[in-house]
Amino acid sequence: MDRTSWHELPPAARHAVEQHTGPVGWAESADKGVMAHLACTIGGASGRTFIKGTRTDSASAWVYRSEAQVTRHAPLAPRLLWQVEAGGWLLAGYEFIEGRHPDLSPGSADLAPLVDALTVMSAAPWPQAVRKKPLPIRWGPLIAEGRAPDLDGQTLTHTDMSPLNMLATADGIRLVDWALACPAPAWADTAFTVPRLVHAGHTPYEAETIARRVPAFRAAPPAAVSTFAHALYAVWESRERTDPLPHRAALIAAARDWAAHRTLTAA
Repeated sequence: MDRTSWHELPPAARHAVEQHTGPVGWAESADKGVMAHLACTIGGASGRTFIKGTRTDSASAWVYRSEAQVTRHAPLAPRLLWQVEAGGWLLAGYEFIEGRHPDLSPGSADLAPLVDALTVMSAAPWPQAVRKKPLPIRWGPLIAEGRAPDLDGQTLTHTDMSPLNMLATADGIRLVDWALACPAPAWADTAFTVPRLVHAGHTPYEAETIARRVPAFRAAPPAAVSTFAHALYAVWESRERTDPLPHRAALIAAARDWAAHRTLTAA
């Protein structure tokens, strides 16, 4: 996606933001992420603010409005500070979080805070005022026939558990970029994390051992977890066929290894 910089915004949009932040002294576009038309950190006398947004006539504008609503309720998310629509742009300002992306490899000191974060996230109910398709509807026919009820749930679920969406801070791990959040089972974000752990060097058995430290995942029906693992592999494979990206091959391999492990576990 083409990324717009702060200085390329129309003057009316920048002025509307500065009504909340004061004069902007500098701006730095984010070098990670592929979805937002604008994603940058701005700074001035009032400190730093992270801004993301898109043009109001964009077909994806609803995603940004929904994300702002969800973030108000999401545990461990940056605080939503303000929203503006001006100069043909929809922009949201979020709390700037100082942190680094965690290391999910075996033996990492970040694994314990990750488990803590997943435990907190598993307890947040979906805000009923926000209309998003629940996970079984989102994945649709890629779920094995008759197994969609395994993925029913009303927990506020991030669904994109890449380490690039995590920030390790002095107070634990925080989660950013809630654009893909949807209602799902309480254990779903932990399940989304399992292939990320495999990708980081864990075996599927080791990754599940870490996941079972989260009470919601430990209590999940094994058949439902297997449904999830096979559906996630199918979803990621399907996306690669329609929209190939270089980073996906290793993640798909991790999801395939987990799905195979679930098959062997059930045998």
